[in-house]
Amino acid sequence: MFHIVLYQPEIPANTGNISRTCAATNTVLHLIKPLGFSLDDRHLKRAGLDYWSLLDVRIHASFESFLDSHGRASIWFVETYGERLYNEVRYPEDSFFIFGQETKGLPRELTESFRDRVIRIPMSPRPEARSLNLSNSVAVILFEAMRQNGFPGLR
Repeated sequence: MFHIVLYQPEIPANTGNISRTCAATNTVLHLIKPLGFSLDDRHLKRAGLDYWSLLDVRIHASFESFLDSHGRASIWFVETYGERLYNEVRYPEDSFFIFGQETKGLPRELTESFRDRVIRIPMSPRPEARSLNLSNSVAVILFEAMRQNGFPGLR
């Protein structure tokens, strides 16, 4: 089983779309507070459709409490400043993929002690194309990890 970790997500529709992807792939969704919305936000629920009952979602008060719960297991930070491409890494099952805020990404101080675990999705070098949509980025990374492991638990 894989884990998607959203660090202080801001946009409810993105989190709703990601929750739907997690439910359809039997992936655990972790949300690290503070959240930029309420969990009963109608936009969040609408984007997740009727998949909420299928979702394993875990809320963490802070990044430190997330680390206290899960240690430094197989943690991967997905960020535009990563030196390694996502497809250059072999992901074991039970990997955690951490994504930052939609407007700011992940703070560098979070990734300092994990430099070898910061990966990126290749993009155009044009400065105005800063990043992909968060829910699209989650899907790219998650499905690569699942592909590498033979799509465990999926038909």
